[in-house]
Amino acid sequence: MNESLLTKEELISGTYGSAIENGAECFFTTVVTDSRNVRKNSMFVPLVGEFQNGHKYIPQAIESGASVVLLNQSELDENAAYYNELAKKYSNVLFVAVENTLHGLQDAAEKYVDKFTDLTKVSITGSSGKTTTKEMMVSVAKRHYGDEFVVHTQGNLNSETGLPLSVFNIRKNHKIGVFEMGMNRENEIGEISKVLKSQYGIITNIGTAHIGILGSKENIAREKRKSLDYIPSNGAAFVPANDEFADFCTENVKGKIVKFGEDNTDKGRWSIKLIKDEGLFGINFTINGVNVKLPIGGEYNYFDALAVVECAEELGISEEEIKAGLENFKSVSGRMETNQMLTKSGAEITVIKDCYNANPDSMDKLLSFVDKLDNGGRKLLVLADMKELGAKSKEAHEALGQKISEVKPDYTFLIGPEMKAAYEVIKNRPNVLWFEQNSEEVFNLVVKTINHAVKKNDIVVLKGSNSMKLEKVYEKICEKVCVMQEA
Repeated sequence: MNESLLTKEELISGTYGSAIENGAECFFTTVVTDSRNVRKNSMFVPLVGEFQNGHKYIPQAIESGASVVLLNQSELDENAAYYNELAKKYSNVLFVAVENTLHGLQDAAEKYVDKFTDLTKVSITGSSGKTTTKEMMVSVAKRHYGDEFVVHTQGNLNSETGLPLSVFNIRKNHKIGVFEMGMNRENEIGEISKVLKSQYGIITNIGTAHIGILGSKENIAREKRKSLDYIPSNGAAFVPANDEFADFCTENVKGKIVKFGEDNTDKGRWSIKLIKDEGLFGINFTINGVNVKLPIGGEYNYFDALAVVECAEELGISEEEIKAGLENFKSVSGRMETNQMLTKSGAEITVIKDCYNANPDSMDKLLSFVDKLDNGGRKLLVLADMKELGAKSKEAHEALGQKISEVKPDYTFLIGPEMKAAYEVIKNRPNVLWFEQNSEEVFNLVVKTINHAVKKNDIVVLKGSNSMKLEKVYEKICEKVCVMQEA
């Protein structure tokens, strides 16, 4: 790339900043917040956290090739001589002081996005299902526009820093951008919505993820609906018809409001009909008579697919292109990954790996899905703590215990201190084990027990918050229980 993402004038005006004048021009082709990821012609944005001040890594970033550096004005004021000397030493590096580097990153990203007036922008948020929905939407968009014309969130870069970093991947050839929005604090969605200003916005659901931070589902809905603040009159917002906050989320939307869901799919819009839920083997449905085989199971994944179908229709994407996109969609790593495996004793089993994250809603949905499965075998659950629930944690884990008792699994392994509340509800059931720590020793014991217990057609389910590291249990199952894995 031989053109800077932003000119000097654009960067300074966009961030409301001021340059340390050392004669440096503005040229950068990538943006990073981690000095370890700096390469030639990066703009380095040092962030200040509770335990870390990224400004101390500025020299390291420059040595690694940073050509532009943002810094807090307060940092410059306190250490003026140091930074003036640094700017003098590195006269080819542009130093721009801003009030707050996080907001400076967001402001720079907003300025950058605003340059792409012809780009169609789609935002996706929700308490659960947003990454899966994003990947479905991307797969469908690529069928219509072509791979090279679609830009999208990579991995889980959906936060106050992740979304701004993601949009710096937009290039002139792109026709559509599909971006995921997450949150961990109040007004995070509001800030990153201002960066993107999407024309089309999907809210998958309003659940209880982050309720420990925001206090209530209404507060969560109030945050999520900020993702729709910039929908123009010729855009559209997509919300689940059966969600109690659907109307609340769309109160001030200027564009078209589209509600998706099983009871809202044939009312003057495309005719969408559910044909058969095949459990582990996916879901069959039709769009205007065109049969679609969604490759992942679960009613909740089907509803997410309906959101994609409705959005795709608004974008002018055909039924055949939607079919091709959805059928070629690959489940996201760690999210409802379903693997058929062969144990060392020769028994075929199914392992469901859904351990990227967990909250009461996603846990309930997965267990409801598992409850309906009839593989001819037994069900073994390995469940770990749901995080970020605050004062609601004990109540939520007790409710999970009740849900487990309804599913009636043959083995239940509960891992983590929060899971004690679930254990107290079901401890009198057979084959229920609780472990306070998510240690290597515990994981080895769980896998050893599974290895002795598992039989033909059994289903093993792994679900927990990312920090509980249940992917290590999965790795140990692959290593110690099974001899091969089929995609």
